[in-house]
Amino acid sequence: MNVAKWLLLGLLALPLAELAAFIAVAAAYGFALALLLLIAGSVAGGLILRRAGGQHIARMRVAMQDGFNQNNFTALRADGVGGLTLLGGFLLAVPGFITDVIGLMVLAVPLWARLGEALGRRPSPPPRADGVVDLEPEQWRRVDDPVLPHRRPDDPAGEVRH
Repeated sequence: MNVAKWLLLGLLALPLAELAAFIAVAAAYGFALALLLLIAGSVAGGLILRRAGGQHIARMRVAMQDGFNQNNFTALRADGVGGLTLLGGFLLAVPGFITDVIGLMVLAVPLWARLGEALGRRPSPPPRADGVVDLEPEQWRRVDDPVLPHRRPDDPAGEVRH
């Protein structure tokens, strides 16, 4: 069987697996708590999609507006965490315990990235296609060029006087 057939079989079996998971949780913890957990997961997914997803969808629209080229692909690749947030929010919004667990696992990647930012570790910026390296202000300093002695000190562009 090829991959498409397995994917189709998995998508058709997902509602049955979700129903079995709901019955198992309802039998273990009660119907009311299982239904409350199901609703809470869907509401959380909707909130994630509404809050964080709107910005990422707008970025993806802008990147894909002019057609698909190398710069758009780089922009979409740089927004990988946003794509994972969208996928995780969508999986949480779909009612079911299996999709909720998968959605939480997908959301764990952006969560760890944001936790690292909160602790003071900045993620490294993605490489740019034009070869330019962006540095933070504390990572560089101005060094006078001894090769250009005729540069005017009041000119920030460094034009040479003749």
